[in-house]
Amino acid sequence: MSNQRFTSIWDAIEDTPEEAENMKLRSVLMTALKDHIARTGMTQAQAAKLLGVTQPRISDLMRGKINLFGLDALVNMVTAAGLHIEIRVLEAA
Repeated sequence: MSNQRFTSIWDAIEDTPEEAENMKLRSVLMTALKDHIARTGMTQAQAAKLLGVTQPRISDLMRGKINLFGLDALVNMVTAAGLHIEIRVLEAA
């Protein structure tokens, strides 16, 4: 067994650094959406209408089904929710 340490679970479980970075971004966006929906007290039906998706799609989001969401879809949903995204790009360690 290896004692290799990872800075993120995605670094440990994804096959490539590119896939890990994609999953990290998707995770951040999904968490922001879930938190926004919970904080505003919206029902899944209300959230679906606001975000321009179906209620089952919101259910998938709330249950953390990350593999069902691409970055484009999540960016669109975050923007529809009235949230703003900021991205920082840093040199790899």
